[in-house]
Amino acid sequence: MAYEVEKTDEQWRAELTPAEYEVLRRAGTEPAFRGEYTDTRTAGVYSCRACGAELFRSTEKFESHCGWPSFYDPKDSTAVELLQDTSHGMVRTEARCARCGSHLGHVFEGEGYPTPTDQRYCINSIALRLESGED
Repeated sequence: MAYEVEKTDEQWRAELTPAEYEVLRRAGTEPAFRGEYTDTRTAGVYSCRACGAELFRSTEKFESHCGWPSFYDPKDSTAVELLQDTSHGMVRTEARCARCGSHLGHVFEGEGYPTPTDQRYCINSIALRLESGED
């Protein structure tokens, strides 16, 4: 799949920390309840740590108590790409940055959270960078 931001594996490794690379480029998962944005309530925009694309607003962030930042909708419906993920013996929906293809986390539906979309974008903090300010 072609993305607006395309880099070689060597370029990604040089630009990202080993932990960022593991999550963003190898679809890893950071440990639950350890990410810097899990409990953040700061107003602002969350961007892709790999390419800077704006992904989520703090106004769509909610407390799901799952151990990772949760959002009910992306900032722009085309900012996040959704793909079927059948790894680890499960069928899930993977969320990727639509600009560079970096793994962000997964999307779950029908869990009963009182949000407008009934979706939970469960996103790794390490995949995001928060620009504080108005949404």
